[in-house]
Amino acid sequence: MAAKIDKDTCVGCGACVDTCPVSAIKMDGDKADIAESDCIECGACVGGCPCEAISL
Repeated sequence: MAAKIDKDTCVGCGACVDTCPVSAIKMDGDKADIAESDCIECGACVGGCPCEAISL
């Protein structure tokens, strides 16, 4: 199952975009968005999110 972003917790800092090794995360306006079909479930974004808005 792909990583999920809690849009209420996400502050739009973009840290997860930089940590994703397969570029599955893009900014959608002021929030991050994960392309579930591209996510490899590595968890890099979970550890890279300073507001703990991402879970696997």
